[in-house]
Formats: sequence, C-alpha cells, structure tokens
Amino acid sequence: MGFKCGIVGLPNVGKSTLFNALTNTAQAAAANYPFCTIEPNVGQVPVPDPRLNKIAEIATSKQVIPTQLSFVDIAGLVRGASKGEGLGNQFLGNIREVDAIIHVLRCFEDDDITHVEGVIDPIADAETVETELMLSDMESLEKRKSGLERRIRGQDKEAKKIMEMVERVLKVLEDGLPARKTEVADEEEAKLLKELQLITTKSVLYVCNVSEDDAADGNELSARVAEKAANEAAECVVISAALEAEIAQLDDEEEQKAFLEDLGLGETGLGRVIRAGYDLLQLITYFTAGPNEARAWTITQDTKAPQAAGVIHTDFETGFIRAETIAYDDYIEHNGENGAKDNGKMRLEGKEYIVQDGDVLLFRFAN
Repeated sequence: MGFKCGIVGLPNVGKSTLFNALTNTAQAAAANYPFCTIEPNVGQVPVPDPRLNKIAEIATSKQVIPTQLSFVDIAGLVRGASKGEGLGNQFLGNIREVDAIIHVLRCFEDDDITHVEGVIDPIADAETVETELMLSDMESLEKRKSGLERRIRGQDKEAKKIMEMVERVLKVLEDGLPARKTEVADEEEAKLLKELQLITTKSVLYVCNVSEDDAADGNELSARVAEKAANEAAECVVISAALEAEIAQLDDEEEQKAFLEDLGLGETGLGRVIRAGYDLLQLITYFTAGPNEARAWTITQDTKAPQAAGVIHTDFETGFIRAETIAYDDYIEHNGENGAKDNGKMRLEGKEYIVQDGDVLLFRFAN
C-alpha cells in the first residue's frame, strides 16, 4: 500500500532542499531560480519507529524493514497556475495524484535568494497557492456539470446525487474555502466527495522553512503560520531545510545526535515532518516478526484484519482465516511470541477485528 505526500509551494521556498534532505539524495536539483524543479521527483522515506528495532532484537531477525512514505517534489506554483501560468497545468496534474499535501512556506530572510512575489510573507504565499488550487477545483467541477446534466435527463439517480454534491462543493469554494470544508452527513456523502478527486479535499501539513538560527524555536513568521494552522485544525512543523540537508549528510547516528544537541534540537525536523505526514494520512503501523525479518506495515486507521493481511499479499486477504495477535507492550514485556503465548497474551482474532497500532501479527490463511 503506497502513500504519497506532495511537497508544494511557491518557487524558491526550499521544497527541493527539503526533499533532498528527506530522501538523503541530491536527485532533486536545488537552485536559486523559479521552476528549477520541472519533473516531479519521488523518494521513499523510512518512517522512524523505535518499536521495530526492539521487536527485531527479541525475534533475532536478520533483517529490519521499516514502513515507508513516498514524498513527491512538485514544480513550484505561481499566481495564475490554474490558468496555465508557469508550469501550472503540469503542477496541478501532479498534485492530484498525491494523498496529502506538504505545503512549504518561506519563513526566512535572505537577500541572495529571490522571492517570486518580491516580499517575504508566508501567509500571503499560502493564500496564493490555496487560491490557485481552489480555482482549479472549481474549473474541474464546472466541466463535470454538463455530463452530469445529460445523465440526469436520462433519469440517472446516481448522477443526481453527484450533482447535488458538486453544487454544494462549488458553494464552499466560491466562499473562499477549500473543498474539505464541505459538510457531509454520512459515509455515503463522504465517499461521493472523495470520488470527485479534488485537490483541496486533501489534508495539508504546513512546513515553515526557517534559517538555521531559528531552527529550534522558530520566528515571528513561523508563529503566524502556526496560528493559521491552528485555526484550520491543520498540522504545522518548523524546520530549517538547509540545516537538515547538512544533518542528512552525516552518516553516523551518534554524530547526528551530537550535532543536534549542539544546536539545541532534540530530534531532526525531518523526523517530525515524516511522522506528521504519517499522522496526517491517519496511518498506523502493525508488525510481523521472525528469524528472517522484522517488518513494519502501513495501513489506515480502522482497517480490519483481512484487509491488513492483504497489504502483505492479496492471497492473505482472500484466504484469511485468523490473525494471531500480540499487543506491542505484551510482546516486549514477555520477551516475544513464545513468552506472550505462555502468559495468555496472544489472541486469535477473526475477520471483524480492527487492527490496532503496534499489533504484532501472524496471519493464518488458506491456499
């Protein structure tokens, strides 16, 4: 199961620098001119989870395989992108394919790095991007209406439901709000809204890119973004992309830790971004463990056991019989699978079991 977070923002705000640090590569060009990134770059990033290492140690696993997120570095947006300005059409096409949006905002002053709008104002930058995304969604919905009208004339009841949702979402967008603010009454309406595949239904994480000096505490600009995020019930993380790029080049974990301590930082900002992206998509982790490998698996919250098994292999889902389940704390306390069994902490769960974060699972299935 793959999950993608798209890194977006105006040109020259630090998107590609952040992407390079996240993925610890230099495959995304980072330079001081607009549209440096043209084709989207994609990188797989392991999600930090100390639980996996503890499980692997107890299971004496030869390999440790963390769960991962995909990060996509998308070309910078400019005012007028919804009308094709800059790389607008290409940008908007790429962003529709991601599951969540990481919106990088420039919160640092630097005369050597140009700003496409000529002034450093992260709130205005955010509004520019959000406006273009909303305009694009409005255009997408207007185009759908003619086809829906034809179907409605043919007495298509489903088309009528979709049209009602389209009209409701258009009203929200016309009021200057993203499509995710559309109120839905039940799961059926939520499904209809999701199937419209609108950009502004995606969850947003604001990343405030600050100078190295402000990496620990942020600054006045990042504080304004944090207030905006709080008002929107969104997530906000403060990092220095340039500093994180330096940290990413340190191969030794102890060296990284010492470097962070010298800067007054408890952990990398990138670790916070990765976890926030994980939380943003409402994902949880379950584990499998054995002598060959200990592995983390990504699923959405409220996933039932057969569907969780299907993440490993479709045969596991179709032939699902039961899941031998041990809670993480019980696995650690009783030193692994055998100890948990001996102390009555292993449960046999069926098809209706909702997998919990941290479960250590062994699936039984029919071939």
